[in-house]
Amino acid sequence: MQSRFISYKNSSIHYCLFGTGKKLLFCFHGYGEDATGFACLAQGLGTDYTLVAIDMPFHGQTQWKEGFALQPCVLVNIMIAVSREILQGPMDKITLLGYSMGGRVVLQLLQEMPQHVTRAVLVAPDGLHKNPWYFFSTQTALGNRVFKRTMYNAGWLLWLLKVGGKYKLAHPSIIKVAHYYLDNKAERIKLYERWTTMRRFKPKIFQIKQLVRQNNIALRFLFGKYDNIILSKRSNVFKDDTNNVQVTVINAGHRLMQAKYAGEIIKLFYQ
Repeated sequence: MQSRFISYKNSSIHYCLFGTGKKLLFCFHGYGEDATGFACLAQGLGTDYTLVAIDMPFHGQTQWKEGFALQPCVLVNIMIAVSREILQGPMDKITLLGYSMGGRVVLQLLQEMPQHVTRAVLVAPDGLHKNPWYFFSTQTALGNRVFKRTMYNAGWLLWLLKVGGKYKLAHPSIIKVAHYYLDNKAERIKLYERWTTMRRFKPKIFQIKQLVRQNNIALRFLFGKYDNIILSKRSNVFKDDTNNVQVTVINAGHRLMQAKYAGEIIKLFYQ
């Protein structure tokens, strides 16, 4: 693994390189994770691909100084700059991989730069479904103010979680994840920073469907059968495109970016 940095305005963007293959594979991690999480794929993909895993703002070693907003076009420009450093020339065709939050990033990139993409692998991807609470918290001025205030003083929300758990108003795994990120104030503040910064990534799924067909992009989905966070049925919007799209569901939960599932993920790059 190589650890590198590239500058963007006042920020320092960290990324990791795995493998030595001729094809460029850009990888985008899940919420609260970082670029090193893709190391489990290096042995299986590194002969054919050079994996470029980028730490997103407020994750890993990236030092983001551009406020709470990342525009998709800015990420595209960062990818072009990284490609130039690696290839010593312009970016041509690339492959994309996104896990969880990174899936939403990849969907947006399919919308922004479809002419450059040959294949996209989406592992338990966010972005297929519009969550009304996420929309209120990040896409409206009022909601974002309430969101910020709540993350700094979350008493009422923690009480609601307690009630929800007691009366089984939500699946226990969802309650557990919520407690993990909300019980600690530092983690709550990170949640505000990360969600707000990524608010411009809001893929238009029906437009992406058209672009996938027009550009003949191989689109591969992987879901966990027991995932209560990202449901496999969200991919049904693509079910009529059998030429370009394949959906795989395995006996697992949400945490698919692990060594024990690496084989299932790697297969999607060769199907």
